Amino acid sequence: MSLPRRRLAAVAALALAATASQALAHARLSASEPAASASVAAPAQISLRFNEKLERAFSRFELTQGASKVPVKVGLAKDGVTLVGAPAHPLAPGAYHVQWRAVSADGHRMTGAYDFTVK
Repeated sequence: MSLPRRRLAAVAALALAATASQALAHARLSASEPAASASVAAPAQISLRFNEKLERAFSRFELTQGASKVPVKVGLAKDGVTLVGAPAHPLAPGAYHVQWRAVSADGHRMTGAYDFTVK
């Protein structure tokens, strides 16, 4: 391999490594209560814990049961990494869907969803 090709290959490898490390820096859901796919008694609170600090103004989640949106007041806990929400009314038995959006302190936006069931 010639010297210019080696340099080009080295630059490409560095660019790929930099891109991969940036992708790993995004906020991601590390734990939830209720957990994904869990079957639980009606929770008084839903919490989503992320792997890094979140921007309060741009991070939230919505709760739905079928086509109906369930009113939940969502806020950011003092630890800065946990979204917490209390449903306005006790949750009735059935399947629920949590759709979240999180913006990390570095400005990266991530979204995700999971389901759980109330017995």
